[in-house]
Amino acid sequence: MKNKAVLEGLLFVVGDDGLKLSQVMDILNLNMDEAKELITELRKDYENKNRGITINFLGDTFKLTTKKEHKDFYSKLLQNEESNILSQAALETLAIIAYNEPITRVEIDELRGVSTGYVVRKLIARGLIKESGKSNTLPGKPTLYKTTSDFLDYFGLSSLSELPKIEETDENNESIDLFLSNRIEQKNNDDDLEILD
Repeated sequence: MKNKAVLEGLLFVVGDDGLKLSQVMDILNLNMDEAKELITELRKDYENKNRGITINFLGDTFKLTTKKEHKDFYSKLLQNEESNILSQAALETLAIIAYNEPITRVEIDELRGVSTGYVVRKLIARGLIKESGKSNTLPGKPTLYKTTSDFLDYFGLSSLSELPKIEETDENNESIDLFLSNRIEQKNNDDDLEILD
């Protein structure tokens, strides 16, 4: 069923923000009964033990989530030393949040040009960003994100005001790459980190 595949894709794209039943109805041009039936069918697909994700109704939204029975494996991933290295995607996402906070996931996606759901979840798990309320200016009141004190500690900053200014230039009058600022580069050199994609 085409709509089921579309719904799955929509839930993936919106990530932690989830979809309200009214949004499913509007986007897929369905009535309430059809939308509920579609969500129920997709949830049944995820009941298969060979699937690692499921659909949960949290608050007033439907979200793709991991299965609770696999939580020990997710914990191991987050504790794994290699998984704790900040990737280029994570650094870019952090820079976008730091310079624009508070900011929604959809706005981050627009600025990066790709979906950042996984990266945002990983940064929350690492304690580098956190939820800071809901947007009252955007439809659906999506979650807002901002950096944490752990973010400042990680990059050796006392406040966000110490971030390089966007209009700053170096000695050769070339624009500074925000994602490879001296602070980030220094932190990576100090820890002998390898930036992974």
